[in-house]
Amino acid sequence: MKRLFFVFLTSVVFLGNTLFGQPAPPEDSAHNELRALRTQIVEGITKGDIDAVLTHVHPNVVVTWQNAEVCRGAAGLKEFFERMGKKTFKGYKVPPTPDGLTTLYGGDVGVSSGYVIGQYTLLGKELEFKSRWTATLVKESGKWLLASYHVSFNALDNPLLNAAEKSLIWVAVGTGVFGLLLGVFWGRRKKAA
Repeated sequence: MKRLFFVFLTSVVFLGNTLFGQPAPPEDSAHNELRALRTQIVEGITKGDIDAVLTHVHPNVVVTWQNAEVCRGAAGLKEFFERMGKKTFKGYKVPPTPDGLTTLYGGDVGVSSGYVIGQYTLLGKELEFKSRWTATLVKESGKWLLASYHVSFNALDNPLLNAAEKSLIWVAVGTGVFGLLLGVFWGRRKKAA
């Protein structure tokens, strides 16, 4: 009986807190603006329209890519895209997806992070990379812009490393078979002499 009373009392307290607790604060309107910015940048990249992307990028943007190359400024970003992006980047399996709401600082700076799965052609192979990213966003003249973007993949578990590991296994097997055949040949030759 005491146990039943305790369960009832706990349920009443829980429901009371749930029903009559403080309502969640309203979401800052900046988050809708930032969602629109993300959509416009992703659409531009997906279409291969770097000029559309650059309208949403700060002139002094800094971008660090998975290959550790750093682009500075809109001109540097455009040059990288023209040189590398068109050849290697084939699209998104999962576009840049934030972990949660952007952390806002003072109403004109935000930091967001999340993951992306990009599709690439590298070394003649179609590969998918799951990467983590962090973006810094700034609001200037009433417009949110991408100020920095850093994207990286797991250096210990990625498609390039896995392909190299498989190649190494085949080289080891091939070397072992060659060594065995050489030993048999050498042994027969020595026996015949």
